[in-house]
Amino acid sequence: MEKLIEIYAEATPNPESMKYVANKMLLANDSADYRDVKTAEDSPLALALFDLPFVKGVFIMNNFVSITKNNDYEWFDLNNDLRDFLKEWLEADKPIVEKKAPDLSDEEGDIIVKKIKQLLEDHVKPAVEMDGGAIDFKSFDEGVVTVQMKGSCSGCPSSTMTLKSGIENLLKRMVPEVVAVEAEAV
Repeated sequence: MEKLIEIYAEATPNPESMKYVANKMLLANDSADYRDVKTAEDSPLALALFDLPFVKGVFIMNNFVSITKNNDYEWFDLNNDLRDFLKEWLEADKPIVEKKAPDLSDEEGDIIVKKIKQLLEDHVKPAVEMDGGAIDFKSFDEGVVTVQMKGSCSGCPSSTMTLKSGIENLLKRMVPEVVAVEAEAV
């Protein structure tokens, strides 16, 4: 028996991004961030979305897709069409993202890095995901934690405040070796 797919739209703090949540897992425990069509070669879904004239960015994670639109369009005019598009795609069981090679450049051995990653995983990621985005640890060097903001968080006006007021304060408080947190440009 075929499962009926349901999709609902959820606003994000970034006015140019909308989060579309499905009752189906799309990309479990991973994320894929596409800022333009050239970077989307491993995602048939993202490539199809970039064919739409208003799509500027696509972020896929767990059970949602965050779509960033061009400024020339209004969400009111796009939401129904995007929900229908995603529903049809998922009901047809079309591919979302082709398998990626595992990242072998992990710094798991460092105890400080492990602690930072765990804090991001437990306290930051859930909140960022609720807003249609993601945060990835990139590096820890001379007291500076570098992260990458993805999805609706990328380019969001409030992401800088979240980064400095929330994430940086948390990490400085819990890991005394941290002196600053910076976002890497996508």
